[in-house]
Amino acid sequence: MRLIVGYRKLLNVTETATLSELKSAYRNLMKDWHPDKFAEDAVLLQEAEEKSKKIIQAYHFLVSISTETITKTIDAYTDTINNAAIVDFEYKSEVLRVVFADDTEYEYYGVPKATYVKLVNAETPQRFARRHIFQSFVYRSTSKLAANPV
Repeated sequence: MRLIVGYRKLLNVTETATLSELKSAYRNLMKDWHPDKFAEDAVLLQEAEEKSKKIIQAYHFLVSISTETITKTIDAYTDTINNAAIVDFEYKSEVLRVVFADDTEYEYYGVPKATYVKLVNAETPQRFARRHIFQSFVYRSTSKLAANPV
């Protein structure tokens, strides 16, 4: 969750920001921090490159968890969580990554360690996740990210 809060703070948007508000915030920040503006000063150029990478990363992340994006992809998500078996899962710093048999991957944010431990110890992890994780936490698809690393 700190990641989400940090990205929202970087782009100066609220939790309820629409895709158009995210795009506007992104464009305005990129106008200020585009590396081409700092071509004359090597130190500022380096800073602008790092800042612009963070801005791009924040924008793409926030777009992937926005309500509008979730709404557009809810049918595919519902099909995956109801029909595809969990192949693998991994937990790190309140982020649970779940890989499904249909070759999709999702990350769930803000998952407490206690919930992860219960998932590991569940008789049927699929049923536990369906009841306690899939609809309870902020999530995003990482399938495209895994196929096309940046």
